[in-house]
Amino acid sequence: MIDNFHIIAFTHRNFDVSDIGLLHLDKEHQIDSFGKLKTSFEIDEIFFLSTCNRVEIYLCTSKIIDESYLKTLLKTIYSTFSLDKISFFHEKMEFFSGSEAVNHLFSVVSSIDSMVIGEREIITQVRNSYNWFCENKLTGDFLRMAVNSAIQTGKKVYSQTNISTRQVSVVSLAFQKFKDQQIPLNAKILVIGAGSTNTTFLRRLKKIGYSNFTIFNRTKSNADLLANEFGGISKQLNELTNHTSGFDVVLSCTASEQYILDNSKYNSLLKEDTNKKTIIDLAIPQDISPEVIDKNSIRYISMEELQKESNANLKERCSEIKDVENIVSDAKKSFDDLIRERNVEIAMSQVPIKIKEIKSIALNEVFRGDIDSLDNDAKEVLEKVLGYMEKKYISEPMKLAKEIILKNA
Repeated sequence: MIDNFHIIAFTHRNFDVSDIGLLHLDKEHQIDSFGKLKTSFEIDEIFFLSTCNRVEIYLCTSKIIDESYLKTLLKTIYSTFSLDKISFFHEKMEFFSGSEAVNHLFSVVSSIDSMVIGEREIITQVRNSYNWFCENKLTGDFLRMAVNSAIQTGKKVYSQTNISTRQVSVVSLAFQKFKDQQIPLNAKILVIGAGSTNTTFLRRLKKIGYSNFTIFNRTKSNADLLANEFGGISKQLNELTNHTSGFDVVLSCTASEQYILDNSKYNSLLKEDTNKKTIIDLAIPQDISPEVIDKNSIRYISMEELQKESNANLKERCSEIKDVENIVSDAKKSFDDLIRERNVEIAMSQVPIKIKEIKSIALNEVFRGDIDSLDNDAKEVLEKVLGYMEKKYISEPMKLAKEIILKNA
């Protein structure tokens, strides 16, 4: 079983995230593509994992997998790719087989193989990907046991180590610092930039009850999208200095190489308001001029501050890796035992069938005449006796045989 298990991996270790993005497949395309692949490549079980920093193909097959097999597999999945692009991915991909593949799966779910060590989201991503392929009948017995064992290992890692307890996402850290300030839910929040970072932050703000957003962006259509999602007002970025409705918080993250908000623009926004403001600057380089911070009453959350804290927390997470590896190693041994036991169960699965056949022959052929001469009460007692013996002859010898085989193994 284990020897037939293989993983083809394209991860952040060998590829840029932009390259990995080319390998993503939508859910419906996955089932159509891998369903055909399963048949044409004589694959017994298969599923596909796709995240922002990894794409992996998990498969079980008794076929010999060589370089030619792998390259043809990639060509079939990504039929629109040029030969050069197929060669690029083929040459840099990682390939795991047997015990190494099991260890890789357990390490992935335990997050020590992740771009950001300790990110728990991977356990949900693996579970959801597997379930999707399971629902579409593309997986089987081995992947069921492997994924279930990996998820249990991941849960143990997250509950028994501190690998995921310290935040390393700058958005998460910034949001926590914002919450610590206990700013009222009716606060007026100016949002500068409509990219993914601000979008993520706004989703968190909305979830806890904030709703008074004014969103500025160079491309107004992108600001419109955020305003529609979060119920705010959208404006062109060049309208920022014309804003007259006041503010309590500024959230800024753009790709600008110049300061978006200098002291002159900031004072025009204040309109002589003397209340202390909160500024969250998540841009690299920063959007807010240092002069704004130096000359005004501000609670300032900067990317530099957040990055230092993130790096320190990531260092703490990395110190847990040895403990995680020990958990993964123990889980791998338990999984090996589970597979050996399953192999015995499969090998002995015909024993109960054979015993039932012997019972049927005895009742309906060998002793049929004798049984026909019995009255109904006697037949009923005989059936109970045979049923009891059948059950015991199946369960007890099977249990003993399994123990002997596993002990010898």
